[in-house]
Amino acid sequence: MAGADLRTEITAKELKKRLDAGEKVVLLDIREPHELAICTLANTTAHIPMGDLMERLSELEKFRNQDIVVYCRSGNRSDSCAEFLRDQGFSGLNLTGGIIAWSDDIDSSIQKY
Repeated sequence: MAGADLRTEITAKELKKRLDAGEKVVLLDIREPHELAICTLANTTAHIPMGDLMERLSELEKFRNQDIVVYCRSGNRSDSCAEFLRDQGFSGLNLTGGIIAWSDDIDSSIQKY
C-alpha cells in the first residue's frame, strides 16, 4: 500500500510529549462553535469547523510545512479532516480519541461531553 509508512494519527500522550518538548505543532479544532463553549485545548492554533474546512483551507497554507494535529470530541470527524488535509499535501494527523482521550489521559479538568 502506497504511503503505508506515513503517520496518520497521534495519541494524546504523544502530543503532550511533543508539546512539552517545545515542538511547533499546529492544533486545529474542527468542532462546531457551540462545542467550543464546553472546552478547548489550551494550545489550539486555529478553529475551522469541519463544514468550513474546504473553503477555508487557505488559512492553513502558512502551516503547510508543519504537522497539523486535527481534533474534535472523539476523533471521528477529525480523522476525516486529517485525511482531507493529507490529500491536499499537508501533514494532517488525527488526535486519536479527541478531547475525550485528552481528558482521560492528560488533563481531567477538560470537560467531556
